[in-house]
Amino acid sequence: MADAPGGYDLIGDVHGCALTLFHLLEKLGYQKRAGVYRHPSRQLILTGDLIDRGPRIREALHQVRDMVEAGAAQMVMGNHEYHALCHGTPAKAGSPHPYLREHSPRHQAVIEATLEQFANHHADWHAFLGWFLTLPLFLELPGCRVVHACWDHALIDQFRQQHGGNRLTADLLQQSVARNSFAYRLVNRLLHGLMLPLPDGDSITGHDGIARSHFRAKFWEEDPASYADLLFQPDLLPVEVAQRMISQEHRARLLHYRADEPPLFIGHYWRTGVPETIRPNLACLDYSAVKSGKLVCYRFDGETRLDSAKFVWQTMELDQPRRHA
Repeated sequence: MADAPGGYDLIGDVHGCALTLFHLLEKLGYQKRAGVYRHPSRQLILTGDLIDRGPRIREALHQVRDMVEAGAAQMVMGNHEYHALCHGTPAKAGSPHPYLREHSPRHQAVIEATLEQFANHHADWHAFLGWFLTLPLFLELPGCRVVHACWDHALIDQFRQQHGGNRLTADLLQQSVARNSFAYRLVNRLLHGLMLPLPDGDSITGHDGIARSHFRAKFWEEDPASYADLLFQPDLLPVEVAQRMISQEHRARLLHYRADEPPLFIGHYWRTGVPETIRPNLACLDYSAVKSGKLVCYRFDGETRLDSAKFVWQTMELDQPRRHA
């Protein structure tokens, strides 16, 4: 993929909000030529999670894939693309389920909007599943890095040494559902982030009504003391857990993306409020677009210190819920 001499426009989780995406692209100076949004000098970079939940998933997929194929965009895999790929990929003989991802009520609920919108477009959907497998897990661009949820140096370096490149293969996809495999640890970390178990086997029920025994944790804190110092998700921890000091067992699992490393862009974490950088070299671009939040872009021009003034966003009012494509 050719470099973008005029800079990169990095956009967070779209989740089927196609009209919001198109309006934001036009605000950024992209114009549609031959059916594809293009910028005269810049390139679009998406942090993954293009599908699920939103009202115009097919439109978003078609436009972004066309942009990628035209060289106008790049996109890393999000956990939702990975889960869709596993949902539609048959498992090998001997597996407890016919597909790599169990078609349980919980999993079906996540992908329901996507499958509904492709109900009369089966060939189209299978083509997109094939495209998902070609998406990189991470990008190292001139001056910055991009991953959906978490940059883990050790796992990325091991992946490069063993497999080269930055993409899954069909064999690695099959291996990635086995919990004791390297592929599982790689995908789980890069696409879901640093997940820590709640102390004493506790669980919390999120705003979506699902009980979870793990929480999303920061992977850049230099010296966290309590569990509250690590929390990076909308759902809060119970007060007695939040105030507790981090156990040595959990502290040994922590990561640290150093302040002197290249700027890193992530999605995944459902932030709210006015977009701002987390640190001078770290920005999350997921501001809950499909939950009446904002679809957020950072306009990167090679700076080593990110600037909150370079965020541009579009609210989601353009995408009114729609059940079928």
